[in-house]
Amino acid sequence: MYFAALLARTEDGWEASNTELDDVETLSDLADLARDAAPDEDTVLVLIEQEDAWFGVVRFDGEDDPRIYVSDAVAAARSSYGEMLLTDELLGRDPDEGDDLDTLDLDGTEDGEPDRGDPEDGDGDDSLPHGPVGDPAILDDLGVSEKELRSLSEDALGEIAESLGVSEVLETVR
Repeated sequence: MYFAALLARTEDGWEASNTELDDVETLSDLADLARDAAPDEDTVLVLIEQEDAWFGVVRFDGEDDPRIYVSDAVAAARSSYGEMLLTDELLGRDPDEGDDLDTLDLDGTEDGEPDRGDPEDGDGDDSLPHGPVGDPAILDDLGVSEKELRSLSEDALGEIAESLGVSEVLETVR
């Protein structure tokens, strides 16, 4: 089960809303949703969690590119919401790599395509780092250090909300 919340910082403090991700298919869609919540280009945090398996924080500051932190890349890759956050840039991949049509086999697969394994057996994509990816300093200026962010566990979003002083606000949408 997923939980997603949007926290928008306003002049009056943080405002939370339960974020429905059913219509969000790309990071760009998520950016539009977040920026609609903060018309004055204030900071917006999108918090996503999947039942203690992984969590992600996406930060939007005005029109700047989003900053992303994902607690476990391999676990997140098994989820459509996680895949949305695991961009080529975040993973340090070349987005054009493997796009050469000349390497396609007759059955439509690429020659030499790596065996991605069976995620159910724990054999995920070997190109994904095991553990966190992204910007661990994403919440430093808001009171959550890199060390604290990396050490969060089961109720990561609750702990982040507590550090931001918005536990009650987050609980209203949970």
